[in-house]
Amino acid sequence: MPAKTIHFIRHAQSQHNARVQELANEDPARRDPALRDAPLTVLGHQQAAALADEVAQLHDVELVITSPLTRAIQTTLAGFAHHPAPRIVEHLHREHQDSFCDIGRSPDLLAVDFPMLRFDHLEDPWWAVAPEHDGPYLRESLSALARRVEVFTDWLQTRPEQTIAVVGHGTFLRTLTGKVFANAERFVFRL
Repeated sequence: MPAKTIHFIRHAQSQHNARVQELANEDPARRDPALRDAPLTVLGHQQAAALADEVAQLHDVELVITSPLTRAIQTTLAGFAHHPAPRIVEHLHREHQDSFCDIGRSPDLLAVDFPMLRFDHLEDPWWAVAPEHDGPYLRESLSALARRVEVFTDWLQTRPEQTIAVVGHGTFLRTLTGKVFANAERFVFRL
């Protein structure tokens, strides 16, 4: 089977990213419930819109896969606004759950905010939960993240498309590729 070309794109600047830049210690931002499923900032919307020019040149992209976290969806919708490839939402490449910003929202709420996408295939909740966990949110282990990266990579291999764009998250993408991504950065990977 020929290698697939994957265009990995990290979401544009989120409210969580902006808050972390203001702090000497990231922990207050991690624990802030107001940053749950953090959307893009004004700068993030500008970065996502700027992706559209770059993405317009990617004529061979057959499919765009976005994480169900709002910042990735917003980046996808702006960055691929004029690209003809279909879009699907997949939870396997959601961010490593280590902050409130990594806790998602129900598929029903996402469908109201983003009616142009399908969410009915997602479980509710689609993010990591555990009934016995007593904290404000479950912190995903690095081994669970590594397993999810492996499952997502295998899932990508089963896709019939040869050129795919994936809009996701920094820690997940770094774990998969070994590369540190800036906000709204694209990196081409052969799988």
